[in-house]
Amino acid sequence: MFSAGIITVSDKGSQGKRKDLSGPAITEMLAGVAIEIKQTLIIPDEKNQIQEAIINFADVGKLDLILTTGGTGVSPRDLTPDATLEVIDKQIPGMAEAMRYESSKITSRAMISRAIAGIRGRSLIINLPGSPKGAKENLAVILPALKHAIEKIKGDDSECASS
Repeated sequence: MFSAGIITVSDKGSQGKRKDLSGPAITEMLAGVAIEIKQTLIIPDEKNQIQEAIINFADVGKLDLILTTGGTGVSPRDLTPDATLEVIDKQIPGMAEAMRYESSKITSRAMISRAIAGIRGRSLIINLPGSPKGAKENLAVILPALKHAIEKIKGDDSECASS
């Protein structure tokens, strides 16, 4: 079983003015795939707080998977990808590209997503949209690759060829 954390990035959510629906939707999706949610957090759209949360989940919590939800668009307060870029060691562009590609089949708004995926230490970090529907649709795209990605990040040296 892999460990995971969910960071909900929402000014209104962090102030108690909006209920977090995306975090629970993500938790529900991961329940059936041997990924246990160990930590959750709701924070405002503040770059330094996003960075601190990711660093804490990765370096202190040693979580295998860190999912952020919210702040991936082009609004002035959408800072999640910017914060993530500054704390990861390397990007995994194919995951973000796949999410945008599949989402664009559902909504043209997917084109303005700036979500990224990357690695910090031995943690996989993925930005998801803030809406429950968008978060679930994007997570569904990458779900089949998560187990393999996490195993590789943790040092698995088996062959990558799929059968």
